[in-house]
This record gives sequence, structure tokens and C-alpha cells, in this order.
Amino acid sequence: MDNGEIEGTDDNEFASSSSSKGVGLGVGRKYRPVVAHDTDRAVLEMSSLDPSSFPKKIKVSTQPNSGSDSSERSLPTHVGANGSQRESKLELFGFDSLVNILGLKSMTGEQIPAPSSPRDGEDVSITLERPKITGVKSGTMMGVFVPCLQNILGIIYYIRFSWIVGMGGIGESLLLVAFCGACTFLTSISLSAIATNGAMKGGGPYYLIGRALGPEVGVSIGLCFFLGNAVAGALYVLGAVETFLKAVPSAGIFRGTLTNVNATGVAEPIPSPSLHDLQVYGIVVTIIICFIVFGGVKMINRVAPAFLIPVLLSIFCIFIGIAAAKKDHPASGITGLSLQTFKDNWSSDYQRTNSAGIPDPAGKTDWNYKNYTIPTRGTVEAYLKLPVAFALVGLFFPAVTGIMAGSNRSSSLKDTQRSIPIGTLAATLTTSGLYIVSVLLFGALATREKLLTDRLLTATVAWPFPLIVYVGIILSTLGAALQSMTGAPRLLAAIANDDILPVLNYFKVADGSEPHIATLFTAFICIGCVIIGNLDLITPTVTMFFLLCYTGVNLSCFLLDLLDAPSWRPRWKFHHWSLSLIGASLCIANQVHPKNWYPIPLVFCRPWGKLPENVPCHPKLADFANCMKKKGRGMSIFVSILDGDYYECAEDAKAACKQLSTYIDYKRCEGVAEIVVAPNMSDGFRGIVQTMGLGNLKPNIVVMRYPEIWRRENLTEIPATFVGIINDCIVANKAVVIVKGLDEWPNEYQRQYGTIDLYWIVRDGGLMLLLSQLLLTKESFESCKIQVFCIAEEDSDAEELKADVKKFLYDLRMQAEVFVVSMKTWDIHVEGGPQHDESVEAFTGAQRRISSYLLGMKEKADREKTPLMADGKTVVVNEQQVEKFLYTTLKLNSTILRYSRMAAVVLVSLPPPPVNHPAYFYMEYMDLLVENVPRLLMVRGYRRDVVTLFT
Repeated sequence: MDNGEIEGTDDNEFASSSSSKGVGLGVGRKYRPVVAHDTDRAVLEMSSLDPSSFPKKIKVSTQPNSGSDSSERSLPTHVGANGSQRESKLELFGFDSLVNILGLKSMTGEQIPAPSSPRDGEDVSITLERPKITGVKSGTMMGVFVPCLQNILGIIYYIRFSWIVGMGGIGESLLLVAFCGACTFLTSISLSAIATNGAMKGGGPYYLIGRALGPEVGVSIGLCFFLGNAVAGALYVLGAVETFLKAVPSAGIFRGTLTNVNATGVAEPIPSPSLHDLQVYGIVVTIIICFIVFGGVKMINRVAPAFLIPVLLSIFCIFIGIAAAKKDHPASGITGLSLQTFKDNWSSDYQRTNSAGIPDPAGKTDWNYKNYTIPTRGTVEAYLKLPVAFALVGLFFPAVTGIMAGSNRSSSLKDTQRSIPIGTLAATLTTSGLYIVSVLLFGALATREKLLTDRLLTATVAWPFPLIVYVGIILSTLGAALQSMTGAPRLLAAIANDDILPVLNYFKVADGSEPHIATLFTAFICIGCVIIGNLDLITPTVTMFFLLCYTGVNLSCFLLDLLDAPSWRPRWKFHHWSLSLIGASLCIANQVHPKNWYPIPLVFCRPWGKLPENVPCHPKLADFANCMKKKGRGMSIFVSILDGDYYECAEDAKAACKQLSTYIDYKRCEGVAEIVVAPNMSDGFRGIVQTMGLGNLKPNIVVMRYPEIWRRENLTEIPATFVGIINDCIVANKAVVIVKGLDEWPNEYQRQYGTIDLYWIVRDGGLMLLLSQLLLTKESFESCKIQVFCIAEEDSDAEELKADVKKFLYDLRMQAEVFVVSMKTWDIHVEGGPQHDESVEAFTGAQRRISSYLLGMKEKADREKTPLMADGKTVVVNEQQVEKFLYTTLKLNSTILRYSRMAAVVLVSLPPPPVNHPAYFYMEYMDLLVENVPRLLMVRGYRRDVVTLFT
């Protein structure tokens, strides 16, 4: 065998094998054509190397089961990347040349072991066989559609859905299903676009978000999604156990409880399982599921149909039972499909319930928000009852989650780019259609009382007997729990493998291995939540975890699509950045309950004047910001605006931001510093109020100092800027607190005595009340008492108003003394008018200055033959209205001085800037309002409540 030729023992010559390692053979060697089944083992061979200079011997073995003997031949040392000598002409290209098939594997993101470098004298064994298949991959049906369907069709549909229809009515229930379904559908579209933009490894949504927005964002959202899956497993387990104990009460180890409907002893009591039974059975079921998960994905794929088929059968039996139901059959309260029942159940009927969800006037759970209004026209307005749509969202949303059950197992799918979009969207549309039809059928099937009292109405109407639904509920929840316990550990292992958080190194796994330690940790979290034993307490937590993750997926797709990165080429074409933006907006629009509202101050550091050198913020602003936070907890954002061009002032802005951060730390205030460069203060603040913060972490209240020096130092630009900032806050729906007398604001060591007086004029969502309570938590104000002055017109019923306000404060758990002050009309000639008031000098001064300013505007307009102009825009001045504003402000100032001269601090409603009035006029109104009041907070709420009667 001259010229380095090598004999093969079968039809597949060694040429294909050796060439796959980059081996050059002798001259005259005939090349075999590369055919389809050889593409993974053959590449073109190069014959330019001299084999005589490489004495190295390589041991070549053929297929291990062929029975052929191996032979030793002299071959070049340089075999692909494994050579120890580097005299090859391929050195020009480096050893990672294009002919290296490993390079193609690295482009797909696969983990490739580093090539070994054999020592001299060693033999290198080459095996001619195809790569070993690690395991069976799943397709669209079993890998995505079935897991998603099992996670979506859970306990909420069976034991909460009919109750939601009874509480919210058919109309609002349809809106609820549409809202939640749209949220998950849009997220599925975003998920499909990202999943088809290249190969996706294990980790599902974490992998997607981490590669799109960065590993830090991916880890934070990925951990939330992991916790959501782990807690959801407890939700499903508790649902299965609760259903089992209701179906078989004799299986209970401990004694259950009895609940009387409507708190009467006449009605038939409803049994409820014992908390200890839920805990014991829940722990046992969780352990069993954990052992099943230890068997791997292959075992779960075999078990999954056994859980899903009875679920689909139970739903079929429910629909058959609904169609066959008649009046009072199969139970009282069942009307059959009736148009009259449909009309009766169309509207909502929110009411109190007990812990079992049964309507009870004495129940502790109230499904109404009650927004009280303080009247200003002498009549007590009835409080407004608003439907608790967002409360029902928190309860129902877990019924639509589960769309990522397939993507969680991305490493086990044959074709992620095909299976994830088709399987996820199919499951989403199927379940959404099922829910919409169910709302209509349940609403037309039973009376509202039956819907609200029979938590297992689905089992009651099932044909031919309820046992089918009981089995369906148990198997559906166990199937969903199985999917959660399968996906969550793999997600945690994927996060750990990225080495972002060292504390997660214990959960690392090799490729293709089962995450056993992560599975045990997930089971531990699940057991901890099962011990809580209350399904309704776990549901809102699951909702927030999933919404956070869905927001991350939508934002990832939105940013990638909007920026149009070169690598953004998804195969899924049915997407658009606007859909992702809408999906993200829906995910972050769940309202925070007023009981969980807390101020996030945006502290405007602009001093309206000069500060001492190296002092970036007024020394008392941080003290006041701390007064707005209970026990000093919570975040504040300190912002300042640097006038100028960004390119010229960028370095100055960085230095100023560092200086402001140091000041915040020195004042021991939890918060962050931001410096914005803008052409002027108005533009800078408008940008800040629109963009600062994210989601529920956006600042909700703007704090700034009142510009008391504007007239004294003749700062003529301040009125327009000040009014513009207030209007920007109103448009951006931010609350506003303006501090007058900031220089005299006490620090933490200066104890105050006296009262905290509130002049409550307009409805502000309770913000003024909440601020007064927060002040009482500080050592400097803890010795003070609260006084509430309700301003009413002279024809109002003062006693009735006082009684209503006292009852409202009592329900709010606030101790305060209430006074009703009757404001006279603005006519100056009434008895006790402003001519007898000590503030008359300020009033006449403001009146004189406004008249002079107005005269100047008119002369300028006549001279230029233009309309009245102020602050660069046209204004319409009603002189009679201006006089009315002045007299009203003066009267309010006189009232404050009469009753609150010795108050530690006064809070008063901030009037909005009048439309079409010059900013100068508004500053005169405000100056008259704060005249001779040493320490005053002007407060304006926004369109939401910040206090609630209910815990």
C-alpha cells in the first residue's frame, strides 16, 4: 500500500472518515463522492501534505461490531485540530478552519468538548459510526400542545368559574375572559416570534429573555417564572386534594367545618374539608409527583395521556349535562338553558362572602371598592360602587396560564421552531373558546344564588353522574401539577448553568441529564405552599409571577422588532411590534389594591434659587421624603435638571449624579439619583415624568419646593415653569405635593407638638389622609393629633356631612377630630369679609399686581393688534372670574390662619391651574393662599384611591 493508501474492510472507505478529520492523503488517491447519508462523516480531502515527514502512527478501527481487525499505518500527525505539531499549511487559516465540522456545531449553540491533544507515542482511536442519539425527542402534540392544555385546563375552571360568572355577571365575565385571553394570546405570538429566531436550548422563556435583554434581566424574570411554576404546582395539588375530600368526605382524617348559606341556620350547611387534611394529603401527593418526575420526560410523556383523556371526557359530560338540564333538575336552582335566566345573570352582583366564598352579609371578604366623595356643594354624594374587575383577574388568570409549558421543555423537542408556535397558539385558542362558551352556558343554566353557593356546579350538572367530573378535576389538576413540576426544575437548571448567580451552582446539570437536585428544591417550595392550605391565597401570587414573565417576553419581542437587529429574522411572520407592546401593556395593567399602595416619591431637587456650593439638593428635601415612607422603607427617586446641550454637559451630568448619590447616602434615604440634561427645565421635567420608572415601580407622587423667592428675586421665568410642571403631573396622572416652608421643616431630632390640620376640599383618593398618617409614624410628629376641616358651602347640612366623614374615618382606622367649616360666597360685602381680615394687605397687593399685569397685556395686544398673549400662547381673561378666585383664595387663607395658627403642619388641597389664565395669575393665587402660613403642604391626588376601608 504505497503513497499512504489505507485499506478499508467495508464499502465505506476510510477516506470519508479520515477526511472528516482534515487528513491529507497521498497523491493519486481517488475521492469518493459525498452522498446524503455520508454528509455527517465526509468532507473534501486535501492532498498537498507530505506524509513522509510525519512518523506518527494512528490506530484506525472500523465499526465496533463489524468484527474487522484494526491496522496501523503511517499517517500525518496533523489530524484536524488534534495534531501536536503545527507544520501544516492550514496554519494560515488557524485550526478552527471552515472544513472543521465542529465549527458548524458551535454555530448552533451546542456544547462541544474541547479537542484533546494526545501526547507523543499515544494512539488515537477513530470509530467509524454515526453520533449516538441521546434520547427520544417530542413532537408538537405531546411536547407542546398536551402540556399547555393540561396546564391551562386546571382547577379554576372546575370549581371557580361558575362562581365568577355569578359574581361578575355574564357581561363582565366575558370581558374578563377576553382580557386574560388577549394577554396570553399576544404573549404566545411574541413567544412564537422569538422561538423561531434561531436554535433554542433548554430553559424556555428564560433562555429567550436572557438572550434578548441580557442575562441580568433574564435571571430576574426567569427566577420569578420558576417560582410561579413551583407555586402553581401547589395550587394544582391543593385543588386536587380539595376536590377529593369533597367527593369522599369519609377520607378525611380530621373533622371538617360546616358553613351556613347566608349565615342562617335554616339553609343546608355546606361542608368544607379540614385544613390539616389538605396539608397531609397535599404533602403526600406532592411527594408522589416528585417521584414520577424523577423518571424523566420520557415517562411523563407516557403518563400525560392518562391524565388528559379523562379531563376531556369530563368536559364533554358537563356540556351534555347542561344541554339535558331542566328546571330543578338535577338540583334545585337549575333552570335549564333559559333566556330569562340569561337576562337575570347578565349584570354583576358583587357582595360580601365568607372564607368559603359563600355570600354572607357578615363575611370578611368584600368584593366592592367603596370610593367616598367629600362634597363641595352642600349635599352628601352617595359613594360610588365600582365592579372589582381586577380582583377577579387575580382569581381567574391562573386558568389561562400554562402557555409556556411547552417552551419550558424546549430541550426535549424535535423542532422547537415549529412545535412551539403551533402547539402554544392551538392550546390558547382552544381553551379561550371553551371559556367563552362556558360563560354563556353557565349564565343561562342556573340562578345567581346557585352559581354563588354551589362551588362544584360543574359536577352537579354533569351527565350521567358527578363522579366523572370529580375524576376529571383530580386528573386535570394532577396533570397540571406534573407539568409544573417538570418544567420548573429544568428552568432552574438552565439558569444555574449560565453561571450568573453563584448561589445556584448546586442546581447545575450536564446536557441531557435530569435536574434531580432542582426537582427536590421545587418539591420543597411546593410543599411549603401546600402547608398554607388555602387555594384563594395562592392564586393571586401565581398571577403576578406569570404576568411578570409574560411582560418580559412581550418586551423582548417588542425591542427586537422595533430595533430591527440584523440577527432578528424569525420564521414566524404573524407578528408585529405593536402587538407585543399591547401584550406587555395588558400584563402590567393589573391595578394594585389600595391597601398595597405606597408612595414612590419623585423628588425634584431644583431649588428655585441658589444652594451652597457642593450641595446638590435642598438639605430638607431628603428629610421630607423620609416622612412620606413608613418606617423609612421604600424607594425615592431624586432628580435634577442640568440646563444645556447633552454633548457638552454629559461629563458634568455624571459628576453631578455621583455627587447627588453621595448626598442621598449621607442623608440615609433609600433612593436613587438621576441627572437629566435638557435645553430648559420644562423640557427636562416633561421627559422625566413620562419615562422614569418601570411598571408598578414608576414614581406616583412628585415632590417639590414652593418657589417662595420668585417675586423677591424677580425670577420672571418661574411662573410659567411652575405651572407647566403641575400641568405635566396632571396629564401624566401623578400626585403632587408642594412644600411651603421647607427651610423650617423639622429633622428627625426636632419633636413637634400641636396638630396636623387637613383642609379637605376636593376628593383626592385619600392621599391627604394617608400622608397625615405617615407623618404620625415619625418621631418628630408622633406627639401631634390630626384635625380634619371639611370645607362646605353655607347651604350645606353641616351635621350630616360631619357624621359621614367621622364614619368614614372610623372605617379607615384613623383617629381624627372633624370640623365642618361653612365657606361664605365670594361676595366681598358679606359680614366678616376680607376688609376685616389680617390678610387684606396681601389681597389688595395681589389685586393691584394682577390689574397692572392685565393692563400691560392689553396695551401690548392693542399695540401689536394681536389677541391677549401670555407665556407664548393666547389667553382668555374673565376679570370677574379672576376676582372670584382671589376672594375664594383669600377666604381659605383666612380660615387657615383662624383655626390652624398653632398647627405643626397644614395640608390643603392644591387647586389646578385655571385654563386660559396666565401663569402669573396662578402664582398670585398661590401666594395669597400660603400667605403667613409657616409650614404648608399643598396636595393634589390623582385618579385612583390610595386608602381603603377593607384589609
